[in-house]
Amino acid sequence: MDKIDSVILTSLQQDSSLSIAELASIAGVSTSACHRRIKSLEAAEIISRYCAQLNPQKLGLKLQAFVEITLTSQSREAMDKFERAVMDFDDILECHLMSGSGDYILRVAARDLEQFAALHRDCLSRLPGVSAMRSSFAIRSVKSWRGYQL
Repeated sequence: MDKIDSVILTSLQQDSSLSIAELASIAGVSTSACHRRIKSLEAAEIISRYCAQLNPQKLGLKLQAFVEITLTSQSREAMDKFERAVMDFDDILECHLMSGSGDYILRVAARDLEQFAALHRDCLSRLPGVSAMRSSFAIRSVKSWRGYQL
């Protein structure tokens, strides 16, 4: 990966709807060279997908919660079972295996506390092997993820 690839990737992280011609102009290369580079970055799985970043507030999702999960066992079987179950719940936006006091941290979004309570009852409480859950709520977002620094 060189400087041109970095410019292309940074630009795509800022706006994935840019055309090949626009990206080529920003990177200072021809459209065919830009296209080849993008295809190469996709083949190398450096670019894993394209998506639109939505504003949760505009969607009515005013509550962001982070749920720390502790499992009853850290056996491979217990962790695999938990991770498979997480994949079945679209309301769980992210799941990360953690070091520290908890085993996993989940990120979920809800309209309000009432919807979070329903999510807790209907989704989180059904996850297998959970011995403890601790929820923290974001008061406000100070800095949102905007991409990797290249």
